[in-house]
Parts: sequence; C-alpha cells; structure tokens
Amino acid sequence: MTAERIIIETIGWTGAALILVAYLLLSAGRLGGQSRLYQWMNLVGAACFVVNSGYNGAIPSAVLNVVWAGIGLFTLWRIARRPA
Repeated sequence: MTAERIIIETIGWTGAALILVAYLLLSAGRLGGQSRLYQWMNLVGAACFVVNSGYNGAIPSAVLNVVWAGIGLFTLWRIARRPA
C-alpha cells in the first residue's frame, strides 16, 4: 500500500469515526442537533468522506457527502445568526 493510499484511507476512517461519534452523542442526549460541535463533527466527517470516496471513484458517495457538508454549513450559518 502506498503512502498516498494510507493517507486517503486514514482520512476516510477519521470521517467515519467523527460522524459515528457525533450520532452516538446525539442519540445519547449528550449533544443537540443544533449544537456547533455536532454540526462541525458532521461537516468535517463529510469532508473526509468526500476526499476518500472521490479518490476511490465512488461518485454517489462523494456527492451525498458534499450535500451532507452543505447542510452542516447551512446549519452553522443559521446558528451563528441566532440572536444571543
């Protein structure tokens, strides 16, 4: 396995871990769906999946995760605009 391939796989597994831990914390009631941390975990996790799936030619997965990241960005924007 090449160094490039190891890096891409590490990025993919990191994304998977972030999204799974975010969902676990949400399901356990430790984070809310509108929390910045939850949204950032999903956004970064999706970005990692875009890199991994794009590299591997899994275009449907890459597109899904671009949309997933977009939802996270939009939600973070809405959270930032909320009155204090």
